[in-house]
Amino acid sequence: MRGLETLTTTELSTWVQQARAFAAKGKVIDRIPQLALADANLFAVCVISAKGQVYSDGETSCVFPLMSAIKPFSLLYLLQNLGAETVFQWVGVEPSDVSFNSLEQLVKDNGRPRNPMINSGAITLADKLPGKSASDRSQHLCQWLNQQAGCQLELDEIMLASVRLVNSQVNQDIARYLARSGYVDDVEVALDTYEQICCLSGTVEDLARLGLLLACDNGRVTAQYRRNVNALMLTCGLYESSPQYALQIGLPMKSGIGGALLGVIPNRGAIACYSPALDNTGNPVAALAFVEAISQGLGLSVFGN
Repeated sequence: MRGLETLTTTELSTWVQQARAFAAKGKVIDRIPQLALADANLFAVCVISAKGQVYSDGETSCVFPLMSAIKPFSLLYLLQNLGAETVFQWVGVEPSDVSFNSLEQLVKDNGRPRNPMINSGAITLADKLPGKSASDRSQHLCQWLNQQAGCQLELDEIMLASVRLVNSQVNQDIARYLARSGYVDDVEVALDTYEQICCLSGTVEDLARLGLLLACDNGRVTAQYRRNVNALMLTCGLYESSPQYALQIGLPMKSGIGGALLGVIPNRGAIACYSPALDNTGNPVAALAFVEAISQGLGLSVFGN
């Protein structure tokens, strides 16, 4: 088993070039106007080892919204502040076999969010974040993550305005159903908070540093909560494709429709990619190809070689 520290710039460059070719198989999401402006061919990666070594390639200066890649961290924040017993009263831990924004799934489950990595679970947790207003909540989460991880996330106001313009009917329906089922207290604040935290933005290095919070013991995050989040990322982080990639790659991962992909290698480091072209499930195609290549090349699967 090789460590991340054995990664060479030649290997990294080769795997990036191979991954870039996969972007042609995906499509930039068009339902949010600001996201639709992204160049499908952009690709950036940052790998940070547990020992602090940083490896990067591609368009690493690109700033992008985390979108659903924030979901593991709102979960981590609430676990750290309120404890697992409280948090898992609000959301389940079961994988979903349908789309991440499925109202039908929620109805079938009697209004209980199946897991925190799909929209129903994330909207529920957004409702529980500490703070008097949506802006308070998103700022508190952003500040906490920046302090804990040493990253520089900021709210992208232009992206937020674009998300608000779309005014997702599906998410409104989900939030109202959650409220009727007793899982959300304030529909408007929950949705506003959810939209704001999804528009927290940064570079691939910022995302990789967030990943280190989940990968390594830095004394700031309870080990059990790290394990909880990583387990849910492995089983639910790539939506209904999660089982496939648990088998193929074997790492806790979380994607976002803005093109973000985070891979966590417990006790060893983190991999962050930006690749706006998505597959039909909403996962970035080139980023998954890269993580698969590096995982196989360096023997990173949590299940061993």
